[in-house]
Amino acid sequence: MLYKSTYLSPLGELLILADDTALLGVWFEDQKYFGASYHLNEAIDQENRIIKQTTNWLDRYFNKENTAIDSLPLAPNVTDFRKKVLEVLKSVPYGKTITYQQVVDNLHKLYGENVGSARAVGGAVGHNPISIIIPCHRVIGSDGSLTGYAGGKERKVALLTLEGVYN
Repeated sequence: MLYKSTYLSPLGELLILADDTALLGVWFEDQKYFGASYHLNEAIDQENRIIKQTTNWLDRYFNKENTAIDSLPLAPNVTDFRKKVLEVLKSVPYGKTITYQQVVDNLHKLYGENVGSARAVGGAVGHNPISIIIPCHRVIGSDGSLTGYAGGKERKVALLTLEGVYN
């Protein structure tokens, strides 16, 4: 069974989607790829245990607390390649950034194969269904530029500012 709930963040409404065992999605209401491949109209509008854990996590995050991702059970419904990219992103600490090329390099180290280009990684990062918690906002260009973010560049700046990375 799928459950959904809305969370009012300082940056706008977030939709949280979970099943009985894991968090499946967190999206800004107006972001690209909203809802990913889920039939959101079939989800029950109710907070379950996973959604409550997620809202508590988000409360701590927006209060500038360094939150541990491993405290939440995550189950993004993505391809194997995208799962690998998201695993790398989960390792990027609060208050730090990583470049697309560094993600590629980390994938190569972890999986020992030519796993794709920075462009392929960019596509995977852009389709992250668990915004903020899997910190795709921490990925920047090789030149330090703040590249795209499915939730909008203004939100990316706000999230990185909250974490003390961007002034």
